[in-house]
Amino acid sequence: MKRCLSLLAMLTTALMTTLSVCGQTATPPTVISGHVKNKTTLESVSAVSVTVKGGTAGSFTDDKGNFRLTTTDKLPLTLVFSSIGFDSTEKEVTAPSTAVNVELVPTSTLGQEIVISATRTPAKILESPVSIERVSAANIRNSSAASYYDIVGNLKGVDFVTASLTFKTPTTRGFGASGNTRFNQLVNGMDNQAPGLNFSVGAINGLPELDVDNMELLPGASSALYGPGGMNGTLLITGKSPFKYQGVSAQVKMGMMHLGDKAERDPSPYYNIGIRWANKLTDRLAFKISVEYIKAEDWVANDYRNYKRAGSTGMVIPGDRTSDPNYDGINVYGDETSINIRSAVLDVIAKQAPFLAPYINTLPQNILVSRTGYNEKDIIDPNTYNLKLNGALHYKLSDRLEASISGNWAKGSSVYTGNGRYSLKDFIMAQYKVELTSKNWFLRAYTTQENAGESFNVNVSTQLVNEAWKPSTTWYPEYTQVYLAQKMAGASDATAHAAARNVADQGRPEAGSPQFKHLLDSVSKIAIPNGGLFLDRSDMYMAEGQYNFSEVIKFAEIIAGANYKHYVLNSQGTVFADKDGPIGIDEYGAYAQISKDLVKDKLRLSVSGRYDNATDFNGRFTPRVTLLIKPAKDHNIRFSYQTAYRFPSNQQRWIDLDLGNGTRIIGGVQSLWDKYHMTENPVYSKESVLGGSPVVVPYTAFKPESVSSFEVGYKALINRKLLIDAYFYFSQYMDFLSRRDVVQKKDPAGPDEDLVNPTKSNGYSIVVNAPGKVNANGWGLSLDYLLPSGFSIFGNVSSDVLGEVENNFRAQFNTPKYRSNLGISNSGFGHEKRIGFSVTWKWQKGFYYDGDFAAGDLPAVNTVDAQVSFKLPAIKSMIKIGGNNILNQYYYNGVGNPQIGGLYYVSFGYNVY
Repeated sequence: MKRCLSLLAMLTTALMTTLSVCGQTATPPTVISGHVKNKTTLESVSAVSVTVKGGTAGSFTDDKGNFRLTTTDKLPLTLVFSSIGFDSTEKEVTAPSTAVNVELVPTSTLGQEIVISATRTPAKILESPVSIERVSAANIRNSSAASYYDIVGNLKGVDFVTASLTFKTPTTRGFGASGNTRFNQLVNGMDNQAPGLNFSVGAINGLPELDVDNMELLPGASSALYGPGGMNGTLLITGKSPFKYQGVSAQVKMGMMHLGDKAERDPSPYYNIGIRWANKLTDRLAFKISVEYIKAEDWVANDYRNYKRAGSTGMVIPGDRTSDPNYDGINVYGDETSINIRSAVLDVIAKQAPFLAPYINTLPQNILVSRTGYNEKDIIDPNTYNLKLNGALHYKLSDRLEASISGNWAKGSSVYTGNGRYSLKDFIMAQYKVELTSKNWFLRAYTTQENAGESFNVNVSTQLVNEAWKPSTTWYPEYTQVYLAQKMAGASDATAHAAARNVADQGRPEAGSPQFKHLLDSVSKIAIPNGGLFLDRSDMYMAEGQYNFSEVIKFAEIIAGANYKHYVLNSQGTVFADKDGPIGIDEYGAYAQISKDLVKDKLRLSVSGRYDNATDFNGRFTPRVTLLIKPAKDHNIRFSYQTAYRFPSNQQRWIDLDLGNGTRIIGGVQSLWDKYHMTENPVYSKESVLGGSPVVVPYTAFKPESVSSFEVGYKALINRKLLIDAYFYFSQYMDFLSRRDVVQKKDPAGPDEDLVNPTKSNGYSIVVNAPGKVNANGWGLSLDYLLPSGFSIFGNVSSDVLGEVENNFRAQFNTPKYRSNLGISNSGFGHEKRIGFSVTWKWQKGFYYDGDFAAGDLPAVNTVDAQVSFKLPAIKSMIKIGGNNILNQYYYNGVGNPQIGGLYYVSFGYNVY
């Protein structure tokens, strides 16, 4: 931690020192100003790049289309005006006193967008050597999505797992989950993961919508350039430069949720308010500040199917609370507490009252009974909110060097699904960065600070509410005595159980009552293991840099970079095995890439390699090779071999958490096995115990998992109207990280029968590497077509399939075999091109979802998103009416997650286009 703080301090000092000595020019400058319009609509065009041809000076038009450029180049000179969606235009300037007025001609942008993430250097998306998707600020403005983050779900091959309104997790090419450690997300170059959780928290933290310039998605393996974690993709979100996007922007969205019979909640409002202010104080100094606030009542998780749990696994079974005394509803909490009343209570009664023994001995050996639970809507506060603040100060030390200091801060309440349901209450995450950026290099250092606030485990907390009201040591004897009396009186089994529960539950607090709220509030604010509160205050520190040698080495394009990352895990023993103090974890790595045209404008080869190391593990090398073939203009064929890996997550290393259902999740480090004496008192695989032949599971050092992926793709632009993109890939995973359940006798000398008795055994979920290899393959196809008058249609379809896996291995592929998106849009038509609209239809095939919390079948999903907008040029504003899932077809994309219904809104935006 001290080393990382030193790096931050050194870089900050270097920035400040350089600011004081480098902000001056050697010769008197010339100031040129002017205005840029759209030639078709005559509207002012903001964020247009204005550069001196052959020089280094440059500027951007502000929100009113005006620009001001300072240069030391001698007159006459030529200015180049360029912007995505317009033809570039040149204008000669002979006198600085004459205003330069330019009209830009709108043009097609298909395949012309510039992307960075594919090679870490600028390139047209049409000529990317690997699969890549891009979402621009214009796409965001014209999208029907209530949140810009949802737009990623329209891209081909993308799956979303929605744990709550504000906690959504994307992935590509399989292995989806709520919180995905195999998918990287970078925001303005900063890893967006929560240090303790070790995965991105999605849109909870990051950029407000008004400050998003673009998003780039790299599907599949991407570790060669972006480091550990990019097993199944990397999403890069880039904010707007205050030099390029200036002025005040504001947006207000107000909507309605929870409509229809399936809502399980009264209709309620949705609010999304954002404002951004950016200003260029001088030609060298600019700042930006943005804020976004979202408030609504969250979706309801209401899957009441009966779930048979077996440690950290389970399955959906028939039955409900009426028909099954051991009912455990997926989204019913507190009923995870379960015992066998025959062995735990009835057999004790038989010993204490021998005259009852003959009858008790006629009863089944296993009579499982669970405590009565509460529905999720009774436990979790439905009021979700998300407040995001973003600010930055930028200073141009020269025409080629820029310094910046920035920060993102977010607070909110949401719900996350992991091994249980977690209420993330008043969760806080902040990131702060200092950076030096040049044309050919950058240096940055940043830190991520996480504070779980009053977040708690919903399952454990509700079990403790039951215990606080009436301990199980009292509840079960009461239940059993009534059950026995009813049976002896000749009642049916169902009648006896119903009568027993009625008596044992007498006086049970009603959901929402003051007594219930008091009990829940009490236990949810007590730290684990005595309560449900987890105290995660983990931090991360990162320093990295990159250099492009293109101006030094001419025969090829070469880049190289390195990074250092330091985690500080601090849960005070509530999540990690850090009761005696924070745990430090170091990671460092370096990469290089060389790219060269083997045949000019026909054949380009790129070779990359990266080496990384981490605490507790040996170093890993990940190569990447790409070949881009251009058989004809605007036709590109790509071949790639990519590798990726991830070190076991911080939780897979150091978690030490009691699930409250007889199973403890532990990390894979040796010290945790030693803590629970799992070597001298061995553990046995649960499946072998249930099969009657216990097999010892020895400690095996776990390893990072890796993937090798081969891909062939084709992208073409035909007649500047039709963009085609297709790919096929084959991936092979090694040392796949998963979990398995094991059991251990509490008394090492006890008989093997103790292993199946939960009162005489301990249950653990341990980290393992899957034996052998796991294969996956898939394909995708997308078409974008420009119609007359600015209309456009798009469609994509994709498929991912997992090969055979080992018995008892939980792959958790969690991806439909087929999915598709189809849409039509226009950002400006009708009178003065003021009307815009977009409609998107999504479909995915049903599939079996295997999560840590619950597993089961998911039905197919069909949804339609739509919006229509109207521009008001006189006041630089736009009104939009739209909705997500406008047909209100309730669906869920993860077992145990909420059902998502329609969200309908009206928005007003100022200076957003």
